[in-house]
Amino acid sequence: MNQANASNAVISFWFNDCRPWQWFCRSSAFDEKVRKRFYGLTEQAIAGELQSWETEPCSALALVLVLDQFTRQLWRDQARAYCGDPRALKLCKRALDLGWIAEEPERPRRQFWLMPMLHSEDPEVVAAGIPLMLRWVDGATAEVARSNLNQLSRFGRYPRRNHALGRTSTLEEQRFLKGVP
Repeated sequence: MNQANASNAVISFWFNDCRPWQWFCRSSAFDEKVRKRFYGLTEQAIAGELQSWETEPCSALALVLVLDQFTRQLWRDQARAYCGDPRALKLCKRALDLGWIAEEPERPRRQFWLMPMLHSEDPEVVAAGIPLMLRWVDGATAEVARSNLNQLSRFGRYPRRNHALGRTSTLEEQRFLKGVP
């Protein structure tokens, strides 16, 4: 499959073949579906072999999906799940600068363009993403970003990533992860 067909396959899979509940629900069956179809492509993206995708909005969004979403399905609960985040965030910011997100007519596509901001452990990035989520996505997604910002303000990181990243959780983080106020 050539790279143009591959980027179209990513977009078609994510926005046509999948249902929105699959995007945000932990499912080993869904993770396996991503693994079977896109493992090699994700490895190529991580290795920087898909830079040609960065020049057009549709293929750049496909690359964001691969770097920011597929990594989470492929390497769930492992440090590698977050290895595409810096490049995905860079592409998100580039898409903002070039007006690609503003020009995107479909809300779910705008949402995934902006998702790298929501995933960032930099409070300034997450804070900057909240008004963008309100403008181009919806209040519920902005509320998730606010919740993330509250975690970052409280802990300086996302406690739910500690185990995967080999970080020791503080007692306060342990209580938070157990749902204890």
